[in-house]
Amino acid sequence: MGSPDERGPSVATESVGDIKYALVEGKADAALAFLHSEGTAAVVDINEKALVRKIDWMIVPLMWAAYNLQYLDKVLINYASVMGLLQDTNMRTNQYSNLTLAFYATYLAFELPTGYLMQRLPTAKYLGVNVTLWGLMTTLNCSAQNFGGLMTLRVLLGCFESAIAPALILITSMWYKRDEQPTRMGIWYLGTGTASIMGALVAYGLLFYTDHRFKPWQVMFLIFGLITIATGICIFMFLPDNPMTSRLTHEEKILAIERLRDNKTGIENKNFKFKQFVEVFRDPQTYLIILVVVASNIPNAAVSSFTSLIIENIGFSKKETELLNIPNGAVSIVSILTTTYFAGRYNQRCLCAAASLCGGLLGGCLLAFAPKEQKAAQLAGNYLTQITGSSLPVLYSIAGANTAGHTKKVTMNAVLLMSFCLGNILGPLTFRTKDEPNYIPAKIALVATISVAIVFVGLLRVYYMWENRRRDRRAEGGEHQENSEFLDMTDRENREFRYKL
Repeated sequence: MGSPDERGPSVATESVGDIKYALVEGKADAALAFLHSEGTAAVVDINEKALVRKIDWMIVPLMWAAYNLQYLDKVLINYASVMGLLQDTNMRTNQYSNLTLAFYATYLAFELPTGYLMQRLPTAKYLGVNVTLWGLMTTLNCSAQNFGGLMTLRVLLGCFESAIAPALILITSMWYKRDEQPTRMGIWYLGTGTASIMGALVAYGLLFYTDHRFKPWQVMFLIFGLITIATGICIFMFLPDNPMTSRLTHEEKILAIERLRDNKTGIENKNFKFKQFVEVFRDPQTYLIILVVVASNIPNAAVSSFTSLIIENIGFSKKETELLNIPNGAVSIVSILTTTYFAGRYNQRCLCAAASLCGGLLGGCLLAFAPKEQKAAQLAGNYLTQITGSSLPVLYSIAGANTAGHTKKVTMNAVLLMSFCLGNILGPLTFRTKDEPNYIPAKIALVATISVAIVFVGLLRVYYMWENRRRDRRAEGGEHQENSEFLDMTDRENREFRYKL
């Protein structure tokens, strides 16, 4: 047993009268129903830090694996673009851009439907099925012979991958306190960096592949597609849907639930509440988050899809290009770990997001304005733009920490990812065939959109500060309503709720 400060909170036995409202279908969170039906001990004497470590090992590796593979499967086409894909399928740059656009267009279209299904169905099981299906689509890329075949598979890939980020944001908020969430989201979001390294190394190795029966890019799609299918099956079998149905002991489940009371965001409610759905679109934070995510993902999408072409056009060979993609992943990993650590450690999410965007802004300026003959400056600019992506897990944690009510959380996650998709649709469109090989207008667009994102993340922080002070002045939440944490109230309904900055 740990010291008193390491142990979980005491859990008092509830009276029937105190939890009567939990019996009204759809009114309370599933966690409160669990506490009522299963009963609680007078004191749960469990080391909370040990429990958190157990939860970490139970769910975080699977979440990282899922996000690593979704990013890798999405950007394999980036590596394939310098492995002969464009020549073998007779594609031009505009058609290649349209493949990226089609992926994100279907990703966007499926966000609200997949959010609804995620709330109604077991979350982890739903995620596992989608991972398996997009793995199948990735595998089938090895059989595509032309632009039409690749377009069909990219559309289907977008449909199934649309579940990944909303599911992982929701799962993280089910298990962790608000100050723990940025670090955990950062860990699974590291998949973007690790995927870049894995993809670059495999792509480089396959450039030495000489068997004429298959093209190197076909082998690459086959390898990672089969790995994704296996991972999807593991997620379906081993990732718990929520704390109440997990493999934890009865006492651990109780503590896992009780430690989240301070979040005031609940854990799970399978009843769709239209009032909460509508509230998302009446909430000022929604539109500020939309603007930040769209503006920050225009450069993020452009860089992730065109990194190989940018490096090759600086003046490097194909093999050098694949090797020079590896530092992109390293920069991404370091920036994600740093940004999310400080966001969680000091509870300054907006400032940390702005700092990461400033790093990306410096990179965009080097790409756009450094002379072409200065290869080192161009290459440094390419690497620094990767820092922009580290703002996204922080923005995920902002939405997860500052949105309460299960239907509202699911809807906000869908809107967040729709904004992500819109940015990723617009980003590749800035790279046009007529601007080859330097793509100067696209690089200037990177600078402009990152600047816009920095301004609006600052405004988002000002809004949260203003709203918290307004609630403090009105003494809202002065009298605690028992079990209000698990009544599935939204952040605007619960007067005790305060926003994380």
